[in-house]
Amino acid sequence: MQQEIIHVYLMPGMAASPIIFENIKLPEKQFEIHWLEWMMPNKKETLESYAKRMILNIKHDNIVLLGVSFGGILVQEMSKHISLKKLFVVSSVKSMHELPKRMKVMKYTKAYKILPTQLLSNIDTLAKYAFGETIIKRIELYKKYLSVSNKQYLDWSIENVIEWDQEEPNKHAIYIHGDKDAVFPHSCTGNCIALKGGTHIMIINKYKWFNENLPKLILQ
Repeated sequence: MQQEIIHVYLMPGMAASPIIFENIKLPEKQFEIHWLEWMMPNKKETLESYAKRMILNIKHDNIVLLGVSFGGILVQEMSKHISLKKLFVVSSVKSMHELPKRMKVMKYTKAYKILPTQLLSNIDTLAKYAFGETIIKRIELYKKYLSVSNKQYLDWSIENVIEWDQEEPNKHAIYIHGDKDAVFPHSCTGNCIALKGGTHIMIINKYKWFNENLPKLILQ
């Protein structure tokens, strides 16, 4: 009897291309990987509405869904409207309470509304926002990972990270976080798999850990 294939959908982080998953390889006899890409948000679109639109790109049932950073927030919203086999949230936050202090301040002052997001069209500035690193030495490497610099998308993304209102962690999610994550430094506590030395871009530079451990975590 042929083994049923498990479909694994991967959602990248803010402004990132799904190419960040290029080194994620799972046994092909058991799993099939599908990359999701950011769509342009409609004007003043809610995160819930966007999540429902993103679900339309999923063509299989009982899938595994994994999201990174802002993509991790998005997949938690998607999971409220779709039945999943497993949900993985990587380098992200489990609730609004784990957002860093600077983001909480921006939420209450609404300062994010005056951020000069047009500056994020500069690749180094965008990389700092998306990956939490200044990457002068690796600028060419990261150019291929950052694919969305549209101001409307960036304004929408930043607002929906800062204004995310999830009070409690998703009890069905598997949270994976690096203990050296500079973007979301408060997310290693509680029910979480902490990767020693993992930064905000560990899906890229610690892909071997994911290749080794994701199959076991999916099947357990």
